[in-house]
Amino acid sequence: MNRIRSARFCSNLSYLHHIGKIPLEYIPYGKLLERTALRYPERAAVISLQDNKRITYQDLKTQADRFAAGLQQIGINYGDRVGLWAPNTIEWNVVSLACARGGFVVVPLNPAYTKPEIEYCINKVRLKTIICPERSSKQRFYATLCSIINNLDNQKPDNLINTTTPFLSSIITISENHLGGTFNYNDIMGLASETSVREINQHQVNPEGVANIQFTSGTTGKPKAAMISHFSIVNNSLAIGKRVELDEKHHKVCVQIPFFHGFGYTTSIGASVAYGATIVIPSPTYNSLQNLRAIKEENCTVVQGTPTMYIDLVNVQMQHNEKISLEIAMCGGAPSSSELYKKMKQHLNVKKITSVYGLSELTCVAFQSLSLDDEDKVLNTVGHVGDHLEVKVVDEKNEIVPIGTPGELCVRGYNTMLGYWEDKKKTDEVIDDGGWFKTGDKFILDKNGYGIFIGRLKDIIIRGGENIFPKEIEDFLYTHPDVLEIHVIGLAHERLGEEVCACVKVRDGAELTLDRIQEFCEGVLSKYKIPTQLRIVDKFPKTQSGKIQKFLLKRQFESDN
Repeated sequence: MNRIRSARFCSNLSYLHHIGKIPLEYIPYGKLLERTALRYPERAAVISLQDNKRITYQDLKTQADRFAAGLQQIGINYGDRVGLWAPNTIEWNVVSLACARGGFVVVPLNPAYTKPEIEYCINKVRLKTIICPERSSKQRFYATLCSIINNLDNQKPDNLINTTTPFLSSIITISENHLGGTFNYNDIMGLASETSVREINQHQVNPEGVANIQFTSGTTGKPKAAMISHFSIVNNSLAIGKRVELDEKHHKVCVQIPFFHGFGYTTSIGASVAYGATIVIPSPTYNSLQNLRAIKEENCTVVQGTPTMYIDLVNVQMQHNEKISLEIAMCGGAPSSSELYKKMKQHLNVKKITSVYGLSELTCVAFQSLSLDDEDKVLNTVGHVGDHLEVKVVDEKNEIVPIGTPGELCVRGYNTMLGYWEDKKKTDEVIDDGGWFKTGDKFILDKNGYGIFIGRLKDIIIRGGENIFPKEIEDFLYTHPDVLEIHVIGLAHERLGEEVCACVKVRDGAELTLDRIQEFCEGVLSKYKIPTQLRIVDKFPKTQSGKIQKFLLKRQFESDN
């Protein structure tokens, strides 16, 4: 078929180089904004519902350039790291694109970070400045920085002195107040002259240079700092946007995911900027009711989110029954189930669902649904190999396995990170001498170039010598009528090594027992896969991007045993 014409296997092995029809572009990320502002100057670039603000593409470019020039005036130079510690706002878009235009390296930071976490990130990549609000509903940004930097409120903003974070030379607060020891966001804008705006570094930016340092989401421990190039962001944004049909018409994109995550940074902002789509921000922090409201009030045609977010959106829509119609729902960031996809179509009135698979270390996306994919492909795969990428599936000996055989997925191409910041040891652990990135994911590559995600190798449960991948059990148990959300972990067992534990969030008013779970699984799952433990939970430990932190689940319930 036309949609997979370039997917060709030269043997029966799980290796494919998917040659794209459209050449890669060798430009810095900031050029995408410049190009779109010229093409659609009056089109809304970002709409913030809670703030009741709208900004056009021309204004977005103008503000990004002015902010970049203002940063230069306070001593931020080409290649300096700029921390962006904030929830989803219009200013997030302005600052991140200002860094692209000025040649600074933006470092998106989780707005939920605590004092030790933000201090670790500041020092890890030696941030030169950090930009944040004074506070949000769930976070006191300025107060946290005051607890790190001695006497911050009495210091001069252009000459911070602090032994704890010695490389941090300034702080910029997005606030109506002028806070001690910090520059104000609006003042930075005011420092820019017409001459300084014309002299920002955009013409000097190397497409192969670092544009973004993406801290990994920390599902297995302390986050690592992945360096992503302009070239990677530009071409991943273009590829993602094309497959989700942002090039076909003007779309309004409801963004449920946080901008700080690679999914939000590239799929939401990057792809939208590449094709002139309008980003709709329902609220600064995640709120499923506000997400539904945004889809309805702004007539959004596209929505993006993780499986957890769609579970919440389906449930809130079942309660409110709003008249909505979505053309495309993009689902990624974590494994999903076919049962969820069916509910999304039924309750959200979605015409088309697309799957994406990727990692922070791969810029964002490596596999994605094609526009003509049928329901079977969307429900049962994570999509087709991305354009211009090589993929292979290998066994424990690093030998390529036959097509259709499970193994570890490896990816090579333009979207591979440059490495972890100043950490050659960890970089060498995941990128081999041939440039292959080892994902750590158990995968199957089919004969047409589609990927089937089986599970994280680190999440595997080994029960009495049998390898069990939680996703198979999760997918099945999600079809149980009383199960709202399900995650399966292995708990230590003296004789078997590990036993299967189902952690379940149940529907309101429902009662679920281990006996009922086991009855439901009988005759469908092999006996050794049927859970022998059940934990009913109200809330799962997750990263802010919606990824389950199974290591915390295991820690919690193993300590209970």
